[in-house]
Amino acid sequence: MEVQILTEHFSLEEFTRSSTALQSGICNEPSIEVISNLQNLCQEVLEPLRLHYGKPIHISSGYRCKELNKKVGGVPNSQHLKGEAADLLLPSLLTGKEWFDWIQHHCRNYDQCILERNRQGYYWLHVSARRELHMNRRQAFYKIK
Repeated sequence: MEVQILTEHFSLEEFTRSSTALQSGICNEPSIEVISNLQNLCQEVLEPLRLHYGKPIHISSGYRCKELNKKVGGVPNSQHLKGEAADLLLPSLLTGKEWFDWIQHHCRNYDQCILERNRQGYYWLHVSARRELHMNRRQAFYKIK
């Protein structure tokens, strides 16, 4: 199977792979519109971040079909459903804070940048971008449980 490239450093597979989907037999295949949204997210936020830091960025959660989103406890209106959002694995909390700050100051067309932590102490960076540039809210905050 041919790898579909979204941008120089990101492939579609990175945004659709899910151990939960595999274990549950869920088909997490995106539509053409979702792929366009993922490409936009890469172009506006992820690729500039990757180029600036010069190191790979790993996606822990990208696109989720409705069934997968429900299975993982995602909110019903999640931007992951549209291919507008990704959660990034963080090598450290310090890296998360650096990426958070960099996106705020250097990416004009992002919708949300949220540094998150769950009750188990696991951190990730949620980033999103919409193709309709005027709809991007440029929200940035910490969400630590």
